[in-house]
Amino acid sequence: MPQTNAADAERLALAEAWIAQDPDPETRAELAALVEGARTGDARAAADLADRFDDRLAFGTAGLRGEIAAGPNRMNRVLVSQAAAGLAAYLVERAEPGETPSVVIGYDGRKNSAVFARDSAEIMAGAGLRALLLPTLLPTPVLAFAVRHLATSAGVMVTASHNPPNDNGYKVYLGGSDHGSQIVAPADAEIAAHIERVAASATVPQLPRGAFETVGEDLLDEYIRRTALVAEPPTAQPRVVYTAMHGVGWATAARVFAAAGFDAPAPVAAQISPDPAFPTVAFPNPEEPGAMDLSFEEARAVDAELVIANDPDADRLAVAIPDPRAEGGYRRLSGNEVGLLLGWRAARRAAGASGDSGANGALACSIVSSPGLETVARAYDLDFEATLTGFKWISRAPGLVFGFEEALGYLVNPDTVRDKDGISAAVAFLSLAAELKAEGRTVADHLDEFVERFGCFASTQVSLRVTDLSRIGAIMARLRAEPPASVGGIRVERIEDLADGFGALPPSDVLRILFEGGARVMVRPSGTEPKLKVYIDAVGAEGSVDERRAAASAAVEALEAGMRQLTS
Repeated sequence: MPQTNAADAERLALAEAWIAQDPDPETRAELAALVEGARTGDARAAADLADRFDDRLAFGTAGLRGEIAAGPNRMNRVLVSQAAAGLAAYLVERAEPGETPSVVIGYDGRKNSAVFARDSAEIMAGAGLRALLLPTLLPTPVLAFAVRHLATSAGVMVTASHNPPNDNGYKVYLGGSDHGSQIVAPADAEIAAHIERVAASATVPQLPRGAFETVGEDLLDEYIRRTALVAEPPTAQPRVVYTAMHGVGWATAARVFAAAGFDAPAPVAAQISPDPAFPTVAFPNPEEPGAMDLSFEEARAVDAELVIANDPDADRLAVAIPDPRAEGGYRRLSGNEVGLLLGWRAARRAAGASGDSGANGALACSIVSSPGLETVARAYDLDFEATLTGFKWISRAPGLVFGFEEALGYLVNPDTVRDKDGISAAVAFLSLAAELKAEGRTVADHLDEFVERFGCFASTQVSLRVTDLSRIGAIMARLRAEPPASVGGIRVERIEDLADGFGALPPSDVLRILFEGGARVMVRPSGTEPKLKVYIDAVGAEGSVDERRAAASAAVEALEAGMRQLTS
């Protein structure tokens, strides 16, 4: 039998202890096979064990997210049970004397989502909390709504959103003074510390379990009622195609559309029901190439004027419109384009139907989203706030009436859901499209009108995916040590380093490069994937609509080429 060193021996012991407490026969068997392979000298099995046991899936402001498999560096029933017990301990610690903390838990249609949710409910009930489980698999926005509507101390959504099929995750919201928003620092570190204490002191069979409550269907009825109010009664009915991207959006979205007075859209039948295998898409994210091909096929068949897509947990929205210049005859709008149109709609509503100035409220977006939203806010005398990336920040903007981020996330109904909501955003966009159709105009016409009034805000992204995470740190360090004087032939005016915070923004590993002519580049590591992300924005403010678009596009193309060279 091959010799093992001390580290290998310790790792094998940890793996065997993990097997002994794992309630899932699938991950137990998987890990047992790896242990046997490592004991018999299989180098790949030993390396896999090292990857699973030399680190732990970090609990942060995005909660947990990772591949479903055995070990502390993967998503599984052991890790989720420890997370539930740790979160429960945190909620008990921060409760007022005599108060019984409460938590509501939701889950989507991914592999193990239901069992992770049930484990969490039982363990949190066993820790003395009032634990409530949503009645069936539902969109993430319904869980976010439930935290506020039920006035719970916290909420947990078991989902990996639009990640690959074998991933799952654990997203945490806080009630009370956090108003149902996702957690931010220092709550993330405090919860993580409790989770680590649980992992070090108790096995899963030792964690007490209790009886949980199941939330009634009336909660979903109320979400549907309040979400339908986002729309005005339609005076025209655009022809619409809808896809749920194999997720949980359709059943809820269809009821919301009907309650708002819209005809049922034509569904993409192959993608309309939840399926954790996501069989028709390589990657279940509407932003990915090819993900909306079946939607466009259906749109051509019914001559659709609008295509709307939710991601698998329905917290994001993608929109496509007819475009004879696009392959297949339809073009997906960017998240920035949709965000600017919905932001303009929200500003008009805040100011009143006449468009008078003097409106109250604020528009907000992440610092990597289009600067055009600030231009809209100023035009309507609204406040504006640029936040760090994520709706945990956007949702906390004072006086918020609308917020968005370029990654297809929109918060259009802050009195109901303090998070991005792809269903309420879909209703808002349907309402806009219906209004335009009644006036004999299209979404494409409205995009032209935006450019004519506010300027053309063009944008693109460069994503550098790496296998060695140290490469991202090296590129960021180089850009800080050797800042460019120009990029793509456009002169740099200044560089703002957010590492120590900037203005009202807390510290973040972000560089903001500002250019002559109003262009901007943001560089940051991804928070959820092994990527360096570069966000490029430019504005065309002079001349005709076509001239503005041409100027903005030329600047974006030059900056993209230059940033690819700088980050290669």
